[in-house]
Amino acid sequence: MQSGPDISALTTRIQQETQLVERVLGEMDRVIVGQRPMVERIMIGFLCGGHILLEGVPGLAKTLTVSSLARIIQATFHRIQFTPDLLPADLTGTLIYEQSSGDFVARKGPIFANLILADEINRAPAKVQSALLEAMQERQVTIGEDSFTLDDPFLVMATQNPIEQEGTYPLPEAQVDRFMLKVKVDYPSRDEERQILERMMDSPEVDLSPVMGVDDILRLREAVRLVYTDDKIKDYIVDLVQATRDPEKAGLKDLAPLIEYGASPRATLFLARAARAHAFLRRRGYVTPEDVKAIGLDVLRHRVAISYEAEAEQMDADQIVERLFDHIEVP
Repeated sequence: MQSGPDISALTTRIQQETQLVERVLGEMDRVIVGQRPMVERIMIGFLCGGHILLEGVPGLAKTLTVSSLARIIQATFHRIQFTPDLLPADLTGTLIYEQSSGDFVARKGPIFANLILADEINRAPAKVQSALLEAMQERQVTIGEDSFTLDDPFLVMATQNPIEQEGTYPLPEAQVDRFMLKVKVDYPSRDEERQILERMMDSPEVDLSPVMGVDDILRLREAVRLVYTDDKIKDYIVDLVQATRDPEKAGLKDLAPLIEYGASPRATLFLARAARAHAFLRRRGYVTPEDVKAIGLDVLRHRVAISYEAEAEQMDADQIVERLFDHIEVP
């Protein structure tokens, strides 16, 4: 693990850079009780330039987390409430006729910001999903005949209610694959909920302090790219993703009928990048198998499609991915 670059010097630099991130997390703790895994994964999204899908029932502070983080990072922020009657122009913008000049000019929509909160994304119609897909993938938006480049950094934080709830629709597979991470947000513990009650009962406004700017995010991304990934770790990541496609070859013959199709090569790239960012948050200059395991479920759960047989056996993608992690040999 320690071969290759000067790991000691690299770790020293990483520890210096992470001081800024720790200040951000400290400010977030003033607002958000618990939910540290969710906050860390949002930071991983920022550090890797990857979009994040948050799934959980209403009332778990998903919106508050994203809006608070935008204030702390001093990033431009727009919240878009997705509804069945939303139009693509409500997202991207439209052409407006100016009577004084006699020309049509582009009026940019709320998608033009550093941080977009797409609230209840799975309530939106297909045309809106397509418009968002272009922005997420191409980092640009077309209005009329002109294309406009989106700001950098540009991050979509989408929330969705569990599919079982009434009035929600599954996202297209192509769009789900664009999300680097799918994070399941759970209920707080009893102690955390008691703390929430104590802190928020009288609805006090927390005056958050700006800690970093957009330029700092771009600089930290460069530092994350320096985190060393050993060849054995790379092989481990490839083995994991390959096992989602051909579990029988990986020695998990019983999982083969349970998987409709596995993860794409995009999952391999995202898992490697996310593991690097996770190591960065742990103040290390190198990736360990524990980093891959810690973030792997969030990278893979929405990229493994389960079969009807798995549903009949009441197994979900999380259980299948966890089986893979338990079986694939750790370097």
